[in-house]
Amino acid sequence: MNIFRLAGDMTHLLSIVVLLLKIRTMKSCAGIEQLVHMDVIVKRSGTLVNRISLKTQELYVIVFVTRYLDLFTKYISLYNSVMKLVFLGTSIAIVWYMRYHKVVKQTYNKEEDTFRHYFLVLPCFVLALLIPNKTNVIEVLWTFSIYLEAVAILPQLVLLERSRIIDNLTGNYIFLLGAYRALYILNWIYRFLVEENRRYHWIGLVQTALYADFFYYYIKRAGRTERSISSPLETVLS
Repeated sequence: MNIFRLAGDMTHLLSIVVLLLKIRTMKSCAGIEQLVHMDVIVKRSGTLVNRISLKTQELYVIVFVTRYLDLFTKYISLYNSVMKLVFLGTSIAIVWYMRYHKVVKQTYNKEEDTFRHYFLVLPCFVLALLIPNKTNVIEVLWTFSIYLEAVAILPQLVLLERSRIIDNLTGNYIFLLGAYRALYILNWIYRFLVEENRRYHWIGLVQTALYADFFYYYIKRAGRTERSISSPLETVLS
């Protein structure tokens, strides 16, 4: 394992910990909270303002389940097995909190989180069938998980684009995900040069590029209280 992959894995794990801390401590996945400097309650049209997309979290569960089917059939290392279990467990825990926790589920407003995420699943599966790593079932599903992970963040980014408000924890969560993908690009470049691994480098580029609009928000918000700002993507869409 090279330093870029290790740093990427740790950054990815940290992003999930940040999100779990937000949900567990606030008992909420929404953005109704008192602003320290403004002393007001953030609302939008009298409804809950989602900050965390359940659709994105459900896609990540699909990603990890299909990617780690070899968990009990192929042993690589203790580190590898532990990380697989951690990612599976934490991603399922997040979805459970948002869907079934008696307090947290009441803060989720599905009318805000409207991205039709199931439309992402079928094209990724078809692409995995057309361009697989290998032809056996586990490898096709592994390839499917790579393609799906590249676009799984889209419902979350669309949700933030709609609300145009980023709280610290949500912002840090997505920033860490973007950093994780950037580090994995370096990992793939390293493996391409050293190990002659040429699989799916372009997927990481696509996924990291999707974060560009969010980083505009994040940089503008840095050092400020939550505020509403326009991004380049919003300008194009308007």
